[in-house]
Amino acid sequence: MTSPTAGLLEADPAAPQPPTKPTWREAMAVYLQPRVLVVLFLGFSSGLPLALSGSTLLVWMRESGVDLGTIGLFALVGTPYTLKFIWAPLVDALHVPLFTRTFGRRRGWLVFAQLLLIAAILVLAFADPAKSPLYVAIGALLVATTSATQDIVVDAFRVESLPEQEQAAGMAAYVAAYRIGMLVSTAGALFLVSAYESTGQTRLESWMWGYVTMAAMVLIGTVTALLATEPEQSARAEAATSGESAFRRVTQAAIGAFSEFLGRKDAFAALAFVVLFKFTDAFSGTMTAPFVIDLGFTRNDYAAIVKGVGLAATLIGGFAGGFVARRYSLAASLWIGGLLQAVANLSFSWLAVVGVDQWALALAISAENFTSAIGTVIFVAYLSALCKNPLHTATQYALLTALAAVGRTYLSSGAGYVAKATGWPAFFAICVAVAIPSLLLLAWLQRRGHFAALGPMKV
Repeated sequence: MTSPTAGLLEADPAAPQPPTKPTWREAMAVYLQPRVLVVLFLGFSSGLPLALSGSTLLVWMRESGVDLGTIGLFALVGTPYTLKFIWAPLVDALHVPLFTRTFGRRRGWLVFAQLLLIAAILVLAFADPAKSPLYVAIGALLVATTSATQDIVVDAFRVESLPEQEQAAGMAAYVAAYRIGMLVSTAGALFLVSAYESTGQTRLESWMWGYVTMAAMVLIGTVTALLATEPEQSARAEAATSGESAFRRVTQAAIGAFSEFLGRKDAFAALAFVVLFKFTDAFSGTMTAPFVIDLGFTRNDYAAIVKGVGLAATLIGGFAGGFVARRYSLAASLWIGGLLQAVANLSFSWLAVVGVDQWALALAISAENFTSAIGTVIFVAYLSALCKNPLHTATQYALLTALAAVGRTYLSSGAGYVAKATGWPAFFAICVAVAIPSLLLLAWLQRRGHFAALGPMKV
């Protein structure tokens, strides 16, 4: 006699089967997909210009004799990274004459922004920090503005061009390449300047040719944009709105993105957390390069550590951040990343006491890069989780990353004066303390159920 439950226990051949676990070869093959490779090279192009108006420029200024207070104020040239959400709807909705018609909606903006970026870096290349800091500030502001515009387009291109199964790989490739781009424009640029000096050129000429070389490297992103194909989502959106006026397209992109986000529970607390989470990194990072130079290390010492040990620590930290994000909840991951990146600043306090020691510098840089990479991967995952509506992803992501830049741009602008007043050991201890407000917000948002409502992270 057949049991009445026998049919229930038998597998239904028509029922959907659980996905099989991909092999190691299949998991790695996704990184070789053309779309992912395009995002990888665009990530390099996005990471390259940040240091040219930031830490690398600060080394140039310190070597030129500019005082610490003025150097600290130069953090304000990062204002465009903070305000880029204002013109993000323009990038979403408007066409660039000739470029859009020739290359498409996203690729046209990519090529246009990259050509402007090259021109801005060349303007900065012909500056002299010792004689005309105002001209340097204007050049750095132009670099930051064109770089921020490129970031807006690259973020939109990445989200629209990658299918769901390639989004995680694309984000990993983008973050890794972004970091490498930053290392090229820090350690790579410093090595280049030293190499040019060794040929008998003056320091000012060496810095000029170093920046000219960095401008040429932006062409990597330009060639990538030319070889890429326009995302299908972008082409469909272009066709759907082709009959609307430019003003209407811009208005819909802006209003829809902001109203959808601000309508969420505890929206303003979440925005404050976005501003403050990486503030501890930004406050110390503004003065790290001048600190190393002041301590007595050479430009090449700093560059070698950042390029060698620092790169390894960054990449390992990125993998570690991905492991943490997969292993723990969103809130727990943010706790781990937030605490680690704050406490790592004490390694610089220790270095200030030890003095000029190559191994101590390597350890301090490694600790900072490793923990910062963990925090960055987890933070990017959090920002991505906040951007739920695909219609507004580009503008919302621009808003969030712009707010994240507030700490680097405005809140950290007084770091030079704090370092001058307290001395280096106490300064980096203060950098740990500035993480406390973000951790208090993290605890409050966790208790309110903010992170649980976002669902699991996708890294």
